[in-house]
Amino acid sequence: MPQPEAKLVPFPKASASQIVSGARRPRDPRLDVFRGLALVMIFINHVPGNPFEDYTNRNFGFSDAAEAFFVLSGMAAGLAYSGRFMAAQREANGLWAAVRPMWARAWTLYMTQILLTAWAIAIFSAGALWFGVPEMVTKINLTRVFGQTAEALVGLPTLGHQLGYVNILPAYSVLLITAPIAILVGLRSPALMMALSVGFWFLTGLYRWNLPAFPNPGGWFFNPLAWQVLFVAGLMTGLSKRQGKQFIPYKPILFWGCIAFLFFVLAWMKIPPLGTAMNKMMLTMGRAGAPFHLVAHDKTFVSLPRMLHIMALAYVLSHAKIVLTLCAQNWTKPLALMGRQGLLVFSSGTLMSLSAQVLMAAMDKPDWLAWSLPPLGIALMILIAWVSEAISGRPTKPGGVVSAPQEPSPKVEPPATKTTSAT
Repeated sequence: MPQPEAKLVPFPKASASQIVSGARRPRDPRLDVFRGLALVMIFINHVPGNPFEDYTNRNFGFSDAAEAFFVLSGMAAGLAYSGRFMAAQREANGLWAAVRPMWARAWTLYMTQILLTAWAIAIFSAGALWFGVPEMVTKINLTRVFGQTAEALVGLPTLGHQLGYVNILPAYSVLLITAPIAILVGLRSPALMMALSVGFWFLTGLYRWNLPAFPNPGGWFFNPLAWQVLFVAGLMTGLSKRQGKQFIPYKPILFWGCIAFLFFVLAWMKIPPLGTAMNKMMLTMGRAGAPFHLVAHDKTFVSLPRMLHIMALAYVLSHAKIVLTLCAQNWTKPLALMGRQGLLVFSSGTLMSLSAQVLMAAMDKPDWLAWSLPPLGIALMILIAWVSEAISGRPTKPGGVVSAPQEPSPKVEPPATKTTSAT
């Protein structure tokens, strides 16, 4: 079968010296643009009741911006950190020099989580105190904070008690802590690492494994034991790209099969008779004994339909030439800017979305707020990202590429170097 026009022009391969030393390659603009887009959709979805949430990706497929966030974060981590795990780098600098930046980033994510949690409590408490909406202290899992304060004060810093809309970073920090093992295995065989990840995902859903919550019963909403399958898929993609390879190369039958699946899912969601029939079939399979995470739409355990959808979407977007062309346009630069400043943008967007929830609850007629707050918040997120990048003094190149120094040669003792943000 002839290769279709949609096939991606291969990203420039790394030179032999780059592969051996783990030196940085130019940033792929698609990664930053889609990270920025995921952050925008997360922000919009975190302001319930606004008209823009009807047009985010969760309305057109089983997965949403959270799944995209984990896949893209895995890719970013693979690109940013895997160079230090290359054999020459490990021999010159030791394994700890490779592990330390990832664990330091995980610590940064943990501290950010604690800060966001404290501000979430403050914002919703302010809504109860000053805006006449006392029910705010019962929202987003705050009931335990005010009803069982001692227990909650243990659960919050130990991550056993997580607030709604402020619960994605804990899973990501856990995955960063374990990522060095995945990279080491992936350097030997990305396919083996992915198979191990999928197998662990299957067992997690089969036996309902999760990290414990406290004081609430149950486990984490973003269960890292299940969500690791998305992060590892991204991590192996980034690791392969760092080596000048493709984790899953282009195959026409796979490319068009993924497109067909995406359209089928869209029809499943938008055509009621088809959706009813398919959901009934899944229910029947579940009652017949099929593992629940294979025949459900569960988010905590990344059910099979959600996982297949985000994987198919990622494959199509990574191999469609039009996507690379669009991501290199000037009008996508604001998204790329936000993607490069991911953690700061996510954090500021989270606080703004929580504040927007309080304002909309306090107003008798919030329609104008529902229309105005999301665009205003996105504009502020872009401004915050621009100010941060300007202060950091890191110039950008056309197409969203950030100029960064090459990692030093393994033949010399290198000074400490900064790593690209992996959030």
